[in-house]
Amino acid sequence: MSLLSVNNVGKAFRNYNSEWKRFANWFGLRIKPTKEHWVLRNVNFEVQPGESIGIIGLNGAGKSTLLKIITGTLRPSEGQQKVNGRIGAILELGMGFNPELTGRENAFHTASLMGFEYEKIKQTIPEIEAFADIGEYFDEPIRAYSSGMQMRVSFSVATAFQPDILIVDEALAVGDAHFQQKCFHRIQEFKRAGGTLLFVSHDPGMIKTLCTRALLLDKGHLIKDGTPKEVMDLYQSLVSKSSDMGEKDLLISQENNLMDINRKATLITTNEDAELIDFKLYNSNLEEVVYLESECDLIVRYKIRLKKYFDRPAFGLIIRDKFGNSIFETSTYAMGLEDKPIPNGKEVTVDFNFNFNLKADQYSFSIGVANKGFCRSEFEEYSLLMHDVQQIQVIEAPESIFYSGTFNMKPTVNINF
Repeated sequence: MSLLSVNNVGKAFRNYNSEWKRFANWFGLRIKPTKEHWVLRNVNFEVQPGESIGIIGLNGAGKSTLLKIITGTLRPSEGQQKVNGRIGAILELGMGFNPELTGRENAFHTASLMGFEYEKIKQTIPEIEAFADIGEYFDEPIRAYSSGMQMRVSFSVATAFQPDILIVDEALAVGDAHFQQKCFHRIQEFKRAGGTLLFVSHDPGMIKTLCTRALLLDKGHLIKDGTPKEVMDLYQSLVSKSSDMGEKDLLISQENNLMDINRKATLITTNEDAELIDFKLYNSNLEEVVYLESECDLIVRYKIRLKKYFDRPAFGLIIRDKFGNSIFETSTYAMGLEDKPIPNGKEVTVDFNFNFNLKADQYSFSIGVANKGFCRSEFEEYSLLMHDVQQIQVIEAPESIFYSGTFNMKPTVNINF
């Protein structure tokens, strides 16, 4: 039996020219609103026990509205959701907290609303206080808290009682790095214990690391339910395009691009201003390779044909593991290299040279081309993104030390007596 079932859920925010008409509508009378805006429509999915699901989408896609409906703090306008278990939710910062009560009092109040008895709450409060780690502020009113302190208390309360479903809505972004790491470890422990996670974030690494499945919302519709890698690639494509193109048209465009350039890329986004015409991997002897010993030098070379004048071009590279997690990414812009103008029709060869000191495994390469225009802080437009253009198999170097993790940091050790 599923822990959560969402069936044809939709949410509309409606305006009426009279509050009496709104009031009458609550009692089932069909009163036509003067204005109606649907923020969710026809959303369907199920969550099984033990699943970890990431929810992703551009701003305004309906993510927070969906979570509020799931937690019961907002009623759907159509459809229904069914929860078979207890939910622990961290939604908007301070949501459910009384600003005049202290952190301790709010913890008692929130746990009471979750259905726990006084003695159970009293036993758990020391753990909540210790994990939040805000010192004497735990006995100060919430209104005196920073956003980071509110998040600490909220996360501590939501996870202290081991809910069946833990929902986290981007709250971790406001915490300091040390507390984010504590939260990450607690979420991992929660998952290992068989807990079910719904996690909203714009961080591809977090989604791919924490989640086994992902949902992509766009303009209130669920347009993709798949693996984290599939969903994050499509999401990045939507971000890059910044257009109204739906998933169907987007995928057709990608399939046509794949056929045009005869590549094995898993996803392509382009505005036709740049075209990949060659991609190869070379060892230090300039021999083309498909496998490499770890900690050897590697050259990633790709050739681009530019189809317009690029005033300030940037060329990028992403290295991913076999699960789709980004291991390393950079660009000529991020490296501070000079961005000389390149005329229309020019073919450009880009070489990235580095020591490939990753552990034995399979890795893929993605490339990006952008024109920064007049904006120094970020790319003005992406002309081409291609995910997983090529793969390489890394085998262990005979002289390598034994280590765990991803990189060989090549440590030296001194032991003195």
